[in-house]
This record gives sequence, C-alpha cells and structure tokens, in this order.
Amino acid sequence: MRPSPPLSKSIISRDSGGSLVEQIVRSVASRIDDKLLRTGARMPSIRQFADEQQVSRFTVVEAYDRLVANGYLESRRGSGFFVRERASMLANNHAVALANPVAQQFDVVWLVRNMFRQLPPQKMPGSGVLPHDWLDGELVANGLRAISRVNSSQLLHYGTPQGFMPLRQQLQLKLAELEIAAAPEQIVTTSGVTQALDLVAREFTQPGDTIFVDDPAWFLMFGSFSILGAKVIGIPRLHDGPDVAKLAELAALHKPKLYIINSVMHNPTSTSLSAAKAFQVLKTAEQHDFMIVEDDIYCDMHPGTAVQPATRLAALDQLNRVIYLGGFSKTLAANLRVGFIATSPQLAIRLSDRKMLSTLTTTEIGERVVYKILSEGHYRKHVDRIRVKLDSVRDDITKRVENLGMKVEYRTPAGMFLWVETGCDSITLAEKALEQGILLAPGSLFSPNQLPSSRMRINIAAMSDPGVWDFLEKEIR
Repeated sequence: MRPSPPLSKSIISRDSGGSLVEQIVRSVASRIDDKLLRTGARMPSIRQFADEQQVSRFTVVEAYDRLVANGYLESRRGSGFFVRERASMLANNHAVALANPVAQQFDVVWLVRNMFRQLPPQKMPGSGVLPHDWLDGELVANGLRAISRVNSSQLLHYGTPQGFMPLRQQLQLKLAELEIAAAPEQIVTTSGVTQALDLVAREFTQPGDTIFVDDPAWFLMFGSFSILGAKVIGIPRLHDGPDVAKLAELAALHKPKLYIINSVMHNPTSTSLSAAKAFQVLKTAEQHDFMIVEDDIYCDMHPGTAVQPATRLAALDQLNRVIYLGGFSKTLAANLRVGFIATSPQLAIRLSDRKMLSTLTTTEIGERVVYKILSEGHYRKHVDRIRVKLDSVRDDITKRVENLGMKVEYRTPAGMFLWVETGCDSITLAEKALEQGILLAPGSLFSPNQLPSSRMRINIAAMSDPGVWDFLEKEIR
C-alpha cells in the first residue's frame, strides 16, 4: 500500500472567495491532474486531514465525497480513500505522457491550466495578471449597473461585427494620445488580444508559413500559431528591442508573413523598444515584405517616455505595415475580454468579416462597460493608481530577489514583471513549488523552442505571501 501523500497546509485560504469544501476539492483534484498525487496513493484519513488543514471533519467528509463523485478518489470500506485510476479521461494523452512525462506536464497548457486553478493570487507569482485587490471591482460593477438601466432591448441583440461604435470612437481618442491616427472604421473590437492575434494570423498565414515572435515572448501564441500549421521562430530580445541583425538574417532565410512584437512593456522582461531599433525593424519588414503585429496590451502600465524611453511602431508607421493590438484585461478585468485591432480601413473590413464568420460579434455588454469607464474619465485615475502601486514594490522585490542569489536580467523602471536568472532548472523549481500550492512560470515556456531554461518570470504584484519567499529561499540559496 502506498503511503499517504503529503499535502501542504497552504491549500486552504480563509481569505479566498470559495468555501472550504470547494478549496479542498479544487486543490486535491488539481494535484491529481498534475500527477503530484499518483494513482493508488492513499489519502490522509479524515481525522488526519482535518487536523493538518485545521478544518472540521464534516468539511473533509463532504470534500472527499465530492472527489469520489467526480472520479478522483475511490472509497474502500475499512481502508480509507485512494487516488483513483482515471484512465478513460486520460486515454488520449496516455501515449504522449509515457513518452515524455516532463514535457507533457510542463508545457504551455500546464501553465495556462494552473493560472485558472483559483489559487490565492498571492501564491501565483507566475501569473500574468494583477491580483484582484490591485484592481477596482467597484469600477467595473458600477459600469455593469449603469448599462443595466438602459433600454433592455439594446442588450438583447448581437451588436455589430466591427464592435460597439461609441467604444471605437473612444478608442480613436485613446490612440490619438499615442500619436496613432485611427478612425473608428479602422478599429475592430475583439475578445481580448488573444482573439485579435488569432484573427490576424488566420488572415495572413497558411499552413507552412512562418511567423516571427520575440524570444522570450508571451507563450500562449506559440501553441495557437502551431495549431494553424505555422512555423514559429523566435527573434532574440535584447534590452532595447529585438536583435535586428538576427531579424534580418532570419527574415532573408524564412520569408515570414508576420512578426509579433511587444514594443512597450515587453512580456516577460518589461523592456521597451528604442527609437533606433524601431526604425530598423520597420526597414527590415519593408525589405522582406512582412507585416508587423504590435501587441500593446501593457500600454497603460507604461509611465511615459520621460521615465522609460519607448517607441511604438504604429506611431511611426501609421498603420500601413503595422497592425496595432490593445485591450483592457490587464488593467480592468480579465473577465471582460475586451480587446481591439487598429489597422488600415481595408484590412479592418476583412478582419471584421472574418470575426463575423467565426464568432458573429463580440459581447457588447462588456464593450459598453469599458466605454463607460473610459468616457467618464475613471480609467485614467485607475491606471495611475496601478502604476504607483507597482512602483512602490518594484525596488524592494528586486532587491529581495537578488539577495536570494537570483539575477534580474533587466532592471526597468516600469512594468509588472521581472525576468530573472535562477541558477537552476526552473522547471524543476516550478514542480516543487506546485507541490506547495505556489504557481511559478518557468522560462522554457516563454521560448518557442521550449528548451530547458534557468530563467523565470516573476509577477511583482503577486509576491506578498511570506510562503512564496520562504519557498524560494529554501530552494534557491
């Protein structure tokens, strides 16, 4: 008989919105999904679990019963509860898991799945969003209440494929502040930047075509582009933008259709593009005839060029060869899923048609909420508060990280991420962290080749839990 598996005392948070039973169920189920609790392992007895987690036995009984009902555990009379074989649910992945168990567990899907696990935000330094208490839920709630008072018939139709017109007019003003001229007819709303990238990739590429991305870069698009049959190639990212010599060399060799780039507040390094590099990137794109997709999702976290020099490609190019993407999931609420594309009038029509054929329209309710927040002037003050709060913790967290023996690759004066050299295999580090209920983001996931890496992305807004620091001090030092 296998011994009872260890369970971290941190799996329950009294500050979480979920009930104790729900937290236990989620935590145990996720550990079984991630194979941290193996098939056949005996669970702690009801009394032992209750004592370790400081909950009532009735709570544990109900949680175990739910886990049995959902196929995670089995009850053996007189022996206790055991992790159940879930062969039917895992059959499709079984062969791959046997061939390469580490790669199967620690891939892009692994990180995304665990970001949705509903761990306490303070235990998710590997996440890409701000903790809930850094945002303004009441701001969003007020917007929802306001639109609930409009003529209800306006909330029952599909909306328009190109997006809520008043919001697009407001976005025109927002872009003008960035020196990007875009009429409402040049703007298409999307379900976040994720859908925007998918629409653009489908418009410009066919199976076998090449898409350039930064290396490192936002990991989710690697898998998305690969599903389309595209070849994804990374361009090394330096402190002031891409390695332009490498960009030119690889462009001549692979003839890419698109280059996806964070010009400002690059994820995961928080660096920004210099003017010199911006001109070189545009020159290379023109020479080798590829489009540039400028993902500016962190736009509003940038404090201005007086603090951190930054150049937007769309401001130089004026939406000729550059397609500009933006959104509000990082600063307002991920659940709103409101993003947008700004491009030439002709391409805006094609992308709007493509959006219509795939999803009809985006949700106008969310677009109305964002419009209200933007148009009433609340948004500017809200993002100012976010920047101030990030500034208040950045230096301290940077110093504490370095005191642990890690090296911060680029010390930037803005942004929510640190890109750090851990000095060890960050996948192994992430695996150990997950056993303690802590989500880390290993560096291998941020490269399209996903080779082993000792780097790691840290979200400075999610580093307030002492348990995270205790874990890092134990494992890094």
